[in-house]
Amino acid sequence: YLLFTQGEKPKGRIVSLSKDYLRPIVRGKEIKAVKFGAKVNKLQIDGINFIQKISFDNFNEGTQFKNTIYKAQGLTEIKVKIAGADAIYATNKNRIFATGNTIQTDFKPKGKPSKHHHQQKKLKAMITKERASRLEGSFGKEKEHYHLKKIKAKTKATEILWIFFGIHTANCLEIGRRMQQGSLENVA
Repeated sequence: YLLFTQGEKPKGRIVSLSKDYLRPIVRGKEIKAVKFGAKVNKLQIDGINFIQKISFDNFNEGTQFKNTIYKAQGLTEIKVKIAGADAIYATNKNRIFATGNTIQTDFKPKGKPSKHHHQQKKLKAMITKERASRLEGSFGKEKEHYHLKKIKAKTKATEILWIFFGIHTANCLEIGRRMQQGSLENVA
């Protein structure tokens, strides 16, 4: 009714009768501007992935920075000193949090360059390279090799389980590879 009388778009509209929990998530990318399915915010510690947040509704990952840092510290019981993140995380609030907790990030600097900007630039480049190759690479690997590209689940709960097991199967194989490499090195 509001759409026709006041031009107001409906919230939580159903786009699939068989999966009424799916919502369109606008991504702003050229190839696929809209996606349907779960949005996952992951954190990665030494190549092992953890789900920080999963939702079928759109959310801004940039608001998850502090929670992600706390989750990483809770999992490892070690203070986070370096964090790599997409540009969407580089908000003033997240910058203040990172600076206040002496966390080095790969956020683009604001303002005048410091006297150590050459060293900071090198550190940021190293953080970005690691994040891009490890974390972004893991998204592609999980989608292609662990069938997360097209999930055939029938319910919201089974779709979440499918994602969970896909990510953690990749983790198990990564840990297995490391164990095998470690055992081979000890034999030689």
